[in-house]
This record gives sequence, C-alpha cells and structure tokens, in this order.
Amino acid sequence: MANMEKLSGVDVVKRKGLLVTPELCTGCRGCQVACKEWNKLPATRTKNTGTYENPPDLNDNTWTKIKFVEKKKGKEWLFISQRCLHCGDPGCLRICPAPGAIGVTKEGAVVFNKAKCIGCKLCTVGCPFDIPRFDKNTKIAKCHMCFDRIPAGLEPLCSKTCPTDAITYGNWDGLVTKAKAMGYKSVYGEKSLSGLGVLYAFKEAPEYY
Repeated sequence: MANMEKLSGVDVVKRKGLLVTPELCTGCRGCQVACKEWNKLPATRTKNTGTYENPPDLNDNTWTKIKFVEKKKGKEWLFISQRCLHCGDPGCLRICPAPGAIGVTKEGAVVFNKAKCIGCKLCTVGCPFDIPRFDKNTKIAKCHMCFDRIPAGLEPLCSKTCPTDAITYGNWDGLVTKAKAMGYKSVYGEKSLSGLGVLYAFKEAPEYY
C-alpha cells in the first residue's frame, strides 16, 4: 500500500478527517453506494428483516453503512454512519504482526494491504470499535478513507456524495473547530486514541446515539 507510514509519520498539519453529523443524515445511503462504486465492491445478498437498514452489518464488501436507530417509538430516527474511525493511535496497527499489512498515510488514513495480511485476525483484538472484517481468504477489509484520492486533492466519495453535508471532509483540526462553532454538545473522538480520524458532532450525549 503506497504512502504507508509508522505511527510517528502522520503529518499533524496535513492530517485529514471526516466529520459525521447524524442529525443531518436522511438515511439515503448514497455514501454506501459511492463507497462500493469507487472500490469495486459487490452488493451483499441479504434477507428482508423488516427494516430499511441493509446490510445489517459491515462486511468484507461493505466498508461503510448507515445504522438506523429508532428513538421515541418511531417518532424519531437517527442515521449513524459506520466505518473505520482511523484512530490517531490505531490499535490494529500496534498489534499486527505482519509488516506492511496495516499502515497509516501521512494524512492519517489507516490503510491495509491484503497481499501482506496473514489472516491472523489479531487486528480485531486491537480495535475497540469492532471494525476489521475479512474476505473469503481471511484477508482484512475495511474503509481506508479513499486514501488513493486524497493525494490528488480529491475528497473521499462518501463525503463528496452526501447531499446534506452529514459527512464532511477537511483538515482534522478544522473539523473539530467547525463542530464546536456549530454549537454541538460534544465532538466525539477529539481526544480518543490520539484523535479519531472520523469525528462525530453530537447534540446529545454519545450514549444517545
């Protein structure tokens, strides 16, 4: 995987990130489709379980998805974007025994290289967010924040596609400032694991979501 760096290699000035604002999300799932299209990921065959949330979880062919959270007995819905959170101090990288299988770009994206993954699944132990998934060959698969677009000055497809700016892209510190200026109660991920690359602007306590 190109541009992979050690933990200390992230340029804090150039660090990029995503800001997720659940209250702005309409559940259109355009981000899911855009992610699949850019990464050439096939659809996942599922069964109707009585919810529009589909597929039910992340998998090796679904790297970003919208979780439907029902509040107030159907009178309110929250749509939560789920994907790798691109930790500033990624536990998956720290625990991975295969050199080059997981790395961090200078912009802060946590990326992977299937060719170097040995399928040990230790990354699932190191990840506190239950993110890594594995293909039929037991090779890691997850969101890589469209690291291949960023050096060309292009933003990740999920944020570019979002029609309501529920997912926005930019300099990491700028996203934190933006969320606070908008009056959100908390910026989830600002201080976790050296700062999460995917931040959440919450009006309520994180547990609400």
